[in-house]
Amino acid sequence: MQTSMRVAILYQALEPPVINGMRKARKPGGYSDSGADIAFNLLKAGVDVVTPEQPNSTKPLSYVYPDTTEGIQRALDAKANVLWANTVVFRGHPIEKVMNKVAIVGQLPAQVEKFDDKFLTNQYLLEHSLPIARSVLVDGPVDAEFLSSKGLTLPVVVKPVRGRGSQGVSVAHTLEEVNERVTEVINSVFGKPVIIEEYLNGTEITIAVLPQVGSDSKYVALRPIVRFDHVDGIAPYNGSVPVTVNSKAITVEEANSPVMQRAIDACVKTAELCQSKAIMRIDCRMNAQGEYRLFDVNLKPNLTGKGRPGRENQDSLCTLAAEADGMSYVDLLLRLLKSAWKQEPTQ
Repeated sequence: MQTSMRVAILYQALEPPVINGMRKARKPGGYSDSGADIAFNLLKAGVDVVTPEQPNSTKPLSYVYPDTTEGIQRALDAKANVLWANTVVFRGHPIEKVMNKVAIVGQLPAQVEKFDDKFLTNQYLLEHSLPIARSVLVDGPVDAEFLSSKGLTLPVVVKPVRGRGSQGVSVAHTLEEVNERVTEVINSVFGKPVIIEEYLNGTEITIAVLPQVGSDSKYVALRPIVRFDHVDGIAPYNGSVPVTVNSKAITVEEANSPVMQRAIDACVKTAELCQSKAIMRIDCRMNAQGEYRLFDVNLKPNLTGKGRPGRENQDSLCTLAAEADGMSYVDLLLRLLKSAWKQEPTQ
């Protein structure tokens, strides 16, 4: 890692835009908690991290800059030459104006906006022969004949197109429930249309994929994490239940099984197709035939981790996966820092 790196962490201060009538709800706190975790641990590792004020371990905002034009300029004025975009970016995001001036840890805004559309993402991956959960897009109530024509049988999952985590996601067991859930999502911050997806009742896993470091390197999948203790068939939002309570890494033997290797290969291929430049996470569930199906691609996974006082149980799914492969939270952050990129100036 270059010793000349001077890093500033950005958090989500901007409200996400409405895209084709749909909005991805802003995360409460704007990832400032994980941003503070990142900054705290990088500082502890000796990395030159600039902060908006004297860091206070109990005050997350003392470690991070807002992802606004003004916030980014403040970070640059503090001589930051690396911006860690611990936020949800999109086309037109202020970071686009400086991507050819400083190094970025994070995804390309255009790619995030594109692949935050869960339905189009799954259709794109399906076109590339990846194992995807069957789904359909609706903008209002449906009937049994419609579901049957799309190869869907009850129960089904109803979820927003541009959702975050498990928010707005539910399992519907009857046609009446399906239409109630569809109406609820349409009338929420998420808007319409809405996804109705096949419900996979097998084991759920999530697989984090590390970005490339250097032009000749490959994407690397971390140890899969199994999720359990679902609530009404859905893994609860991590803001309600820490993932350390309902998630654990699988064993090496389980990871080496043929069915798991197929899932891992599919997730690595997904990272390649998404041209991922940062850590990403893909959720999968096993179907009745014993094969995993991908159902949610997340280009901006949570990245909380222990270190700051009182954060002992705040490891994220990505952190748990890294630890299973022998990487501490600091090791993971330093690995991600090496993936920093700068956009080449246009001719």
